[in-house]
Amino acid sequence: MRLPQARLDQVLDRFHQVEARMGAASDGAEIVRLSKEHAELKPVADAVQALARARAEVEDLQSMAADPEMAAMVADELDVLNERLPELEREVALLLAPRDADENASAVLEVRAGTGGDEAALFAGDLFRMYSRYASTRGWRVEIDSIAEGDAGGYKEIVATVTGEGVFGRLKFESGVHRVQRVPATEAQGRIHTSAATVAVLPEVEDVEIEIRDQDIRIDTFRASGSGGQHVNKTDSAVRITHLPTGIVVTSSEKSQHVNRDKAMKNLRVRLYDMQRQAKDAARSDARKSQVGSGDRSERIRTYNFPQGRVTDHRIGLTLHSLPQILEGDIDPMLNALIAEDQAARLADLEAEFS
Repeated sequence: MRLPQARLDQVLDRFHQVEARMGAASDGAEIVRLSKEHAELKPVADAVQALARARAEVEDLQSMAADPEMAAMVADELDVLNERLPELEREVALLLAPRDADENASAVLEVRAGTGGDEAALFAGDLFRMYSRYASTRGWRVEIDSIAEGDAGGYKEIVATVTGEGVFGRLKFESGVHRVQRVPATEAQGRIHTSAATVAVLPEVEDVEIEIRDQDIRIDTFRASGSGGQHVNKTDSAVRITHLPTGIVVTSSEKSQHVNRDKAMKNLRVRLYDMQRQAKDAARSDARKSQVGSGDRSERIRTYNFPQGRVTDHRIGLTLHSLPQILEGDIDPMLNALIAEDQAARLADLEAEFS
């Protein structure tokens, strides 16, 4: 893609304006805003400058190559630069392409058992363990907000906050219905059963103002359930908050009612913000919708087939025969393919904009 020079100059001009203003600003709020914009623009400006240097060097070498005595001397260097230019242009294009504003945010991860009874709860447990192990490999912190255990193990529902750089950007395509095909431990005749669990990944954005009026919520307390014995709560410390206008219900079941209220309110804000995001997405043109799925949590996105040891992502038609490794948290091959597909869609949008 040949990027218009005017667009590249526009990026550099704005970057230099922000840098100059940062040196002169005295207002705290303005300094914070400029610092944030500077951090966002710097990778783009660096890439644009690297591309400009490479293009200028190619022109210089081409001028030298016009001299028969110099042509042989610069030929190899010119070949290397000509091979490098498309990658530099692609890097700049990706940075310029429309991107999710919440790409670098932490996230709230929800995993719920779907159809399949006890087996669905066990599968939900497998999925949560998979994401927890993946988070550990990336240095992210996982903090459980609420949990409802399955009768035979696993989870009927588990909600956790995953904190770290770029969590939402890497996990956002996991939202949807995950299907499992395997022989349950309780199946005496060895028949394969199909069960499902739903996953939702929501961005946790600290600096977004979501108004929640007192009259719009109902707060209930109840006794948290556990695995029995010393783990069962003896007081009504768990908190359930219902947002009356939308019907959204959030819970938190730690030992402290004060902590639970704070966590539940945080998760309510996350869900209300996600509703706003979905409304904006729906208003966009069909061409701008994600090419790797709509994000609809009712959409079946992936099948984990135990007898064949394979995992298939139905949105991009990718099958990997490494199910054990994937369930141990090695999900980068799947995520990288989904992100690459999304990048291709964003580049196509940018190319259409320039054409």
